[in-house]
Amino acid sequence: MGGSKEYAVTVKAKERVAAVLPVQEHWLPLSNLDLLLPAMDVGVFFCYKKPPAKQSKTTFATMVSSLKASLAQALVTYYPFAGEVVTNPVGEPELLCNNRGVDFVEAYADVQLQELRLNNPDESVERKLLPKKKEGVLCVQATELKCGGLVLACTFDHRIADAYSTNIFLVAWAETAASKPISLPPSFRRSLLIPRRPGSHDPSLDRLYVPVSSLPPPPASDEEDAVNRIYYITADDIARIQAAAGRKRTKIEVFTAYLWRVLARGARPEDKVCRMGAVVDGRTRLARGGEMAGYFGNVLSIPYGSLRVEELKDMDLAEAAEAVHGWLRRATTEEHFRGLVDWVEARRPETALARIYAGEKDGGVGCVVSSGRAFPVGEVEFGWGKAVFGSYHFPWGGSAGYVMPMPSSRKNGDWVVYMHMLKNFLDLLEAEEPPVFRPLTTDYFLADGK
Repeated sequence: MGGSKEYAVTVKAKERVAAVLPVQEHWLPLSNLDLLLPAMDVGVFFCYKKPPAKQSKTTFATMVSSLKASLAQALVTYYPFAGEVVTNPVGEPELLCNNRGVDFVEAYADVQLQELRLNNPDESVERKLLPKKKEGVLCVQATELKCGGLVLACTFDHRIADAYSTNIFLVAWAETAASKPISLPPSFRRSLLIPRRPGSHDPSLDRLYVPVSSLPPPPASDEEDAVNRIYYITADDIARIQAAAGRKRTKIEVFTAYLWRVLARGARPEDKVCRMGAVVDGRTRLARGGEMAGYFGNVLSIPYGSLRVEELKDMDLAEAAEAVHGWLRRATTEEHFRGLVDWVEARRPETALARIYAGEKDGGVGCVVSSGRAFPVGEVEFGWGKAVFGSYHFPWGGSAGYVMPMPSSRKNGDWVVYMHMLKNFLDLLEAEEPPVFRPLTTDYFLADGK
């Protein structure tokens, strides 16, 4: 598809939006699962067409005014997003809920929505439509496009919220704009993730997670940097690869297995092993009477499997999916998550992280799949129409790739897939026959397929 159309973004105004009601200043400790996340920011953005002619009074100025007013209301309930992260006396991050507010940027881009080649977010989104968070927990940018459309983008601190938490906030923000009650109020009860006394954990967690102090310094490398791309996969192709694996496995298991095999084919001669991980949300595993449904924070584990490259190349898709199912199911229990909480507690205040992100002494290649199938692209609607496109953006900079499949705004069973990987792996994916990963085009996301 080539590069994106070159365009300039002009910042028109900056403001700090705080909760409309005062919040009593207090500390909110991070849970043990929050402490497994390094300091990193994650982006998410939504694209909206120009409001229909019947809404002639809806301008960029009125849209921004509505966004700010509803954000100030939503922050009363979701007050952690208006706080800031500070370091406590033992060196751990904590959240100071002081209503410092959310930095809100208004901008103008001299480009039309149909000219945004979103398949290459490095050029079309990064440093242009996504705001750079400098302080606080959350920042927002609303960008007016030359066609009258709007791009709403947020950048947030991953230590404070996972994608699930951010999703329910985004929906609540939109509900507030529509003068609706918040359908899923958040819970900040850290006692839901309190360690046990005495604590215990399965020895397998020592393989999945590692104290940062035990990691060797990162080796000097002249490898190419990872790039960010967005693809779509049709519902038919999803069904086809699932059928090829025998239909015993879930779509996400088969998708992960499919990527794992491609990763092996793209490995360098010196890469002897290939690792594939998946993000598991523990809310349903820890649920007791629905208590975890609105839990705000991180409730994640990242199990992974490791196979020799040559062994993986010889596997068919069904065998690879069986292997994925094997290492994934061990992390889908309440005991796994309770044990992970205890594992962190036994090492505090030592910082730890998922080992697949840190790599291994024997090198190799790795990738993590995070299911974004609950991404509410059709529910973040502020009164001027549903988003025609939305995606997370996670160029985290580690050695492992990161992949997130999300539902298409067309609501036809297709997936939109954000990928942060080395370009040679993406070239392999695009060359697959029959094709599965198709570069996102404006014809696709602007088509009237809803």
